[in-house]
Amino acid sequence: MAGLVLLNRGISRKLWQPFYDSLAKIKNFDLNKQQSIHFDDTDIAEFTELNGHLDKLIAGNISAYKQQREFADNASHELQTPLAIVQSKLDLLLQSQSLTDEQYHIIEDAHKALTRVGRINKNLLLLTRIDNSQFMEEELLDLSALLEKTITLFNQFAETKQIAIHSDINQGITIKANKELLEILINNLLTNAIRHSATSNIIDVRLSNSGLSFSNTGAESLNQDQLFKRFSTASSDTPGTGLGLALVKQIADRYGWSIQYSYEQNKHVFSLNF
Repeated sequence: MAGLVLLNRGISRKLWQPFYDSLAKIKNFDLNKQQSIHFDDTDIAEFTELNGHLDKLIAGNISAYKQQREFADNASHELQTPLAIVQSKLDLLLQSQSLTDEQYHIIEDAHKALTRVGRINKNLLLLTRIDNSQFMEEELLDLSALLEKTITLFNQFAETKQIAIHSDINQGITIKANKELLEILINNLLTNAIRHSATSNIIDVRLSNSGLSFSNTGAESLNQDQLFKRFSTASSDTPGTGLGLALVKQIADRYGWSIQYSYEQNKHVFSLNF
C-alpha cells in the first residue's frame, strides 16, 4: 500500500510538473521589464492549451503597456509648447495696468491652475523617461554634500512657512546613481515634508550609512494605501499633483532601494534604505 501511494505521488508530480513550471514563470513575471515568457513544451494537451492562452494574454498586456507609455510620452511632449505659450500670455496679461481687481484675480487663478498642469506634464514625462530607462548614466555621488546643498536651497522656501530644517548628516557617504534622479528623489521628499508640515514646525533630515530619513510633525497619519500611487493624494488637507511620491518610489525601485513611511509620535517619517 505504501509503495502504491509513493508511486501515485511520483506519477502525479510528474504529470503536474509543467503546470508548476508555468506557475513559477508567471510569479516571476514583471510587466515593467516587458520580458515575454517562454513556456516549455509539454505532451499534455490541457497544459499546452493553457500555455498558449497565457502567451496571448501576456503578449496583449505587454503591447497595451507599451502603447500606454508611448501615449503618455507623446502627449507630454506635445503639451509642452502650448502650455508654455499660454503661460507666457497670462504673464503678459498680469502685467497689464488696465486690469480690474476681479480680472486680475481671475487671470491669477488661471495662471496657478496652468502652473499645476505644467507640473503634472513635467512629472509624467519624467516618469515615462524613467520607465524607458533613459537615465542610464551612473556615477559615484557624494550624497552628504548633495543633501547639504539641497537643504540650503530649500531653506528659503521653508522659511516662508516659518519652518526650520534641522539636519544630522554623516559626512563622506557616497552612493552610485544617476545624479539627476537622485536630486529629484531628495527634492520631492523634502518638498513633501514641507508641504505636510504646519507653520512653525521643524523638519528633521538624517543621513547615516544605513539610510536617509525625513521626519516632520503631523496631525494624523497619511493614507498609506494611496501614498505612492500616481494621481493619488495621501491627504485631503494638502493636495498635490499625486506624482511626487510616485516618482520617489519609481526611482527607489530602479536602484533596489527601500522607501517606507511610518507615523510615529505624531510625526511623518519617510525612510530610504540603500
